[in-house]
Amino acid sequence: MNKGTAIVGFLLCFLAGMGLMWGIDRGSVGSGPTATAAVDNPTVWDDSGASIPVSSKDPTWGARNAPVTMVLFSDFECPFCGKVETTIEALKAKYGPQQLRIVWKSNPLPFHKRATPASIAAEIVFRDKGSEGFWKFHGQAFKNMKALTDENFAKWAQEAGMDPAKFAAAFAKQEGKDKLDADMAVGKAGGVKGTPASFINGIFLSGAQPQAKFEAVIDEQLAAAKAAIGSGTTPDKVYVKLSNENKAKAPPPDAAKDKKDAKPKEDDKTIYRVPAGDSPFKGTKDALVTIIEFSEFQCPFCTRVLPTMTQVLKEYDGKVKVVWKHRPLPFHKRATPASILAIEAGNQKGPDMFWKAHDLLFANQKALEDADLEKYAGELGLDVEKVKKAIAENKYADIIGADAELADEVEAGGTPHFFVNGRRLTGAQPFESFKKIIDEELVKAEALVAKGVAKKDIYETLQKEAKEAPPPERKDVGPAPATAAWKGGEKAKVTIQIFSDFECPFCKRVEGTLTQVEKEYGEKVKLVWRDKPLPMHKNAPLAAEAAREALKQKGNKGFWAMHGGLFEALGKPDALARAGLEAVAEKQGLDMAAFKKALDSNTHKPLVDADVQAADKAGISGTPAFVINGYFISGAQPFSKFKKVINLALKEAGEKPGAGAAKPAAANKPAAAPAAAPYP
Repeated sequence: MNKGTAIVGFLLCFLAGMGLMWGIDRGSVGSGPTATAAVDNPTVWDDSGASIPVSSKDPTWGARNAPVTMVLFSDFECPFCGKVETTIEALKAKYGPQQLRIVWKSNPLPFHKRATPASIAAEIVFRDKGSEGFWKFHGQAFKNMKALTDENFAKWAQEAGMDPAKFAAAFAKQEGKDKLDADMAVGKAGGVKGTPASFINGIFLSGAQPQAKFEAVIDEQLAAAKAAIGSGTTPDKVYVKLSNENKAKAPPPDAAKDKKDAKPKEDDKTIYRVPAGDSPFKGTKDALVTIIEFSEFQCPFCTRVLPTMTQVLKEYDGKVKVVWKHRPLPFHKRATPASILAIEAGNQKGPDMFWKAHDLLFANQKALEDADLEKYAGELGLDVEKVKKAIAENKYADIIGADAELADEVEAGGTPHFFVNGRRLTGAQPFESFKKIIDEELVKAEALVAKGVAKKDIYETLQKEAKEAPPPERKDVGPAPATAAWKGGEKAKVTIQIFSDFECPFCKRVEGTLTQVEKEYGEKVKLVWRDKPLPMHKNAPLAAEAAREALKQKGNKGFWAMHGGLFEALGKPDALARAGLEAVAEKQGLDMAAFKKALDSNTHKPLVDADVQAADKAGISGTPAFVINGYFISGAQPFSKFKKVINLALKEAGEKPGAGAAKPAAANKPAAAPAAAPYP
């Protein structure tokens, strides 16, 4: 994320936990399937001569002399940092600790209020229990990102082996804050403006990039390290040498760099198709320049750009209008209720009242709880009971969802995000950035008027030549196997293959959205479960086998009951360990002797492995993931995202897009014969 930009949109949304922890001292390494023996790390080491300096004072995974060092600047409250953890675990598994070293640097963002105390707590644990203790704490923090409380910090520190009284005393004094400040200073010097940010032997990668991008850089650096060692560089000096060489060849974004030398990407003059629709607007209705603004009420950068937009409307009075589109980011939980209040205000008392609510909400951005919104409704003279009901019922989900869907189509991932007569401008830019594009667009618009185009038709005329949104991504996982559990329409023309993991909190989170899909589309869609236990979730493979045994014993109905029980248990201590699985199975009324035998002998492991192989072959690396008639959705996306793809698939299948009448779920019927056939 750039400084003037909010965190880029909710793409794939999934979380990585940490696996088995091990190590020998502060220089010891952490978790995952590659952690099978201690790595030889000296207690004290120093690579402060590197472009991104690191030392034994940093939590580290991997060998001291690993040829590739990845320095990760991260934030325990950032959902995209949680997302990249899954990629990091996959990189650990692929390269192992002898080829890859991972070094943690704290970079808590200012609007993540619990990120700083979480980082301090993690540093305290590291100082007492070394890297092994840090990675244990780290895993719990990312697994419980919504519960970063002082009480949990103390609990996780104790689980990492730290004396509770010692932790409490250190946390009360905020010991370790100096290390956070030092980490952030290193990041700032290196050009880090958001999280996650990675430096692989000094090569900068911004954000939660696809695994393939990380692998491409790592593979390149493995070859470079081999050449350096062949030329006489000792292994312990490879990182310092290569990081400095890579910085010289391709320096990362530098906060000190003269910004006037950077050519803004908006200069390509591409026009994107962004319909204004019936959204609220300020300015002249038939203006020559239309600015579409994707924004939300909880984003600090959206507040920052308000004076600029006021200046734009003042200096271009009569020539510009600004159209508002709702783009509540998923980690700003109060943004959607605030949008509902603003829409309800406009509906109750007209367009001007929308903007009065807009101004009031931004003026009170840090107080957007339900009680606050009710107070503002009263101040605006609204019917407060109607406002309360609208918020409680999520009354305007379709309007907000449609705006968010449009934002996705035009890749407006963060807020604020602008399109000036279709030309992209991102972030809380200064007035001069808007002026440059507006002046150019006014010349074009006035030329069209001179040719006879009516002012009211200018925007639509320009939009006719606009760039269409790219089609949804596709992945080929083949047809759903007959062995899979399913529900919905048995003969539906649209099949949603759900690649999921019973230990993944984001897989649990998306279940509510899938329930909405079932309710809205009924038997127009068929939902099929595919297993994708992630390597860092140690209990997930056996949980998948447990659910398949429920399928064998009681068919689809039994599977989905077990599925619900497993997700309900997720989050409780050892819920998905063997004893926890047996408890859920017994509650579901399964034959326990057969259940235990199936788990002991891993009866269903081949089917679970087959699903994993299908996902891997298709390039699906995280969960939850969905393949809808070949179209791919990654992460715990909102219903609007599913609706868009499902409607497209229905249209292509010759069905009328839109919801279908809900019917009893197929999971409540007796098991289909083909589902039982592959079992002995």
